[in-house]
Amino acid sequence: MNSLDYEWRLREVMATRGLFTTTKLIPLLNERGVHLSASQVYRLATEKPERLNLQVLVALMDALECSADDLIGKIQMPAARRDANGTEAGTTEPGLEVLKHKGYRPRRAGILPPNAG
Repeated sequence: MNSLDYEWRLREVMATRGLFTTTKLIPLLNERGVHLSASQVYRLATEKPERLNLQVLVALMDALECSADDLIGKIQMPAARRDANGTEAGTTEPGLEVLKHKGYRPRRAGILPPNAG
């Protein structure tokens, strides 16, 4: 069974509209009745939100003249294989897979004698 995840593309949508700093988004949200601090808007643009107020989402869509599909992308993740113990088999850090894809491989460790060095 595949699991679902999502990507948050607010920063990309902002860039396509010529907004390269989060401080320029604050007045656009204020005009639509959404009052967030500078740090809240920064986190909203730079991090994937776990929870999002629908009024904020609608204000973003109106301010940036986009749809929810433009801001939120669905990602289908392959199902994790489980080993005999019931834990996920072959799990690695996400960055490690990118490095492996680019051709970087870990170097085999060697054991040196105690006096070498």
